[in-house]
Amino acid sequence: MSTQIRPIAMVTGASAGIGEAIASALAARGYDLVLTARRGMRLKALAERLQHASGITAHVLVEDLADPLAPRRLVDALEERALDIDLLVNNAGYGVPGRFEQPSWGSHAAFLQVLLHAPTELTYRLLPAMQQRHRGGILNVASLAGHLPGSVGHTLYAAVKAYMIRFSQSLALENRDRGVHACALCPGFTYSEFHDVTGTRERVSRMPKWMWMDADTVARQGLDALERGDAVHVTGRVNRMIKALSDILPDRIALRLAASQSSRYRDLDGG
Repeated sequence: MSTQIRPIAMVTGASAGIGEAIASALAARGYDLVLTARRGMRLKALAERLQHASGITAHVLVEDLADPLAPRRLVDALEERALDIDLLVNNAGYGVPGRFEQPSWGSHAAFLQVLLHAPTELTYRLLPAMQQRHRGGILNVASLAGHLPGSVGHTLYAAVKAYMIRFSQSLALENRDRGVHACALCPGFTYSEFHDVTGTRERVSRMPKWMWMDADTVARQGLDALERGDAVHVTGRVNRMIKALSDILPDRIALRLAASQSSRYRDLDGG
């Protein structure tokens, strides 16, 4: 029998950006945390800060989700520590610059492992215990890109985010009578390290400021949406307007717009 006093949330990709913001918001809401990412020093610093600020307990598990064995190791580590996860936040992610044939297949395979296979496996392994306890939540950080036509460059990104949206919707429907909520959080342009990693910082910095949101607001909106039982949440009015416009445009016109605008925010040459 579990002796947990506070609910526990596991956040992947917690060392920066939206993941760090979600971890901070969860600590403020009284969750103990399991923080995982590749950068151990940053995770430990975040854990210490959140423990001091909120009086919670934060566990650090350093893993690279590009390793196909990482999800299994994470779940084993949770079992060894007798930690029952009440909320899983699948946040880890990045983009692969360039057109589809430019990066190596290894780059694509690692991307798919981190953004598609790992969150799906972690959900598969942690969901049954939530169902048995008749409580829990799964927050999948998707993207506005998952609602829009494909773009030139970063070829797999929108496709994987569209998968995460549909995956979340199915999970929400399957578990609505089991006490478990699932939600796809779909931010647009967000101030974080994401564009530094993909090499598009200079390019996206030319985008209008009204198109950007801060990570703390994105995190708060996502957690609120999950608590409400929303299966999908697009952050901010501007992003919701963009999605609505995309929904009503004929595919031919939407794709033409995507082709003309891709170079504004995508690295089309792979660096």
